[in-house]
Amino acid sequence: MSNLGAGSAFRAGAHNWRRSLRGAVEQFTNILLPPMCPICREPIGSNGGICTVCWTTLSFIEEPLCDHLGTPFAYDPGPGIVSSAALARPPVWARVRGAVSFDHSARTLVHALKYRDQHNTAKLMADLMARAGAKLLSDANLLIPVPLYRFRLWQRRFNQSARLAQHMQSGSGVPSQPHLLSRIRPTQAQVGLDLASRKKNVRNAFSVPDDLLLQVADKKCVLIDDVMTTGATAEACTTALLKAGAARVDVIVFALVLNPTGRHI
Repeated sequence: MSNLGAGSAFRAGAHNWRRSLRGAVEQFTNILLPPMCPICREPIGSNGGICTVCWTTLSFIEEPLCDHLGTPFAYDPGPGIVSSAALARPPVWARVRGAVSFDHSARTLVHALKYRDQHNTAKLMADLMARAGAKLLSDANLLIPVPLYRFRLWQRRFNQSARLAQHMQSGSGVPSQPHLLSRIRPTQAQVGLDLASRKKNVRNAFSVPDDLLLQVADKKCVLIDDVMTTGATAEACTTALLKAGAARVDVIVFALVLNPTGRHI
C-alpha cells in the first residue's frame, strides 16, 4: 500500500473510531441522564427534541402574513399586502420571520436555552427558524446574531443568538459571522420596558468595527435572535448594519411576540 493510501486508511479509521466513541458516550449519558422534554420534563427518545404533546402546543406562524413584520393575517388579503402597523410605522429592516408566536411553550424553550444551559434545544429552534425564514435565507450572504455586551457574555458564558446562527449555518450554508456586529456599550435588560424606553436603551448600542466594514458592505444580512418583542433591538442592530453599508437586512427569530404590551419575557 502506498503512503497516500495508508494515510487515507488511517484517517478513515480515526474518523470511525471517533464516531463510535461519540455514540458510546451519548448512550452512556442517556442512561445516566435520560433525555427529557424541555417543556414538560417528561422522558423522550433522544436529546434535542420535545415530546409529541408539547409539539402540538407550539403556535407556528404560517402564511398569510405581513411581509415586513412577519405577523399573521386572519385571512389572505392577497399578494404584496402589508399590515396596517407596517404602514403606520415602516420598519428599518426589510422582512421579519418568526417560527412560532411567543406563548408558554415557546417561552419555556427560550428559557431552557438561555438560562438553563439546555443547549441541545438550539438545533430544534434553529431548524424551525430556518423553515420559517427559508425565503429570506435563499439569497442571503451573512447570518449575524444579535451580540451580547462582553460582561453579559462573560456572565452567561455563551450567546444564545450566536448558537442559533451556528446551527442555521450548518443547515442553510449561509455563513454565520458573530464578530461583524458589536454591542459597544452595556444596556439594561429590556424586560418590563415600554417601546420608547426600549428604543432609548439600545440606541447607538451596536456598531460594525471600522476594520470590518468591507465585510458588511453590499451584503444581504439576516439578523438572528431568539425573541422579538417590540423590535427595538432589531431596529438598533439593523440601523448599525445599514450604516455600515449592508445592502439589505432581514430578521429571523424563533419566537415573535404578537402582543408586545401584554407580554414579558
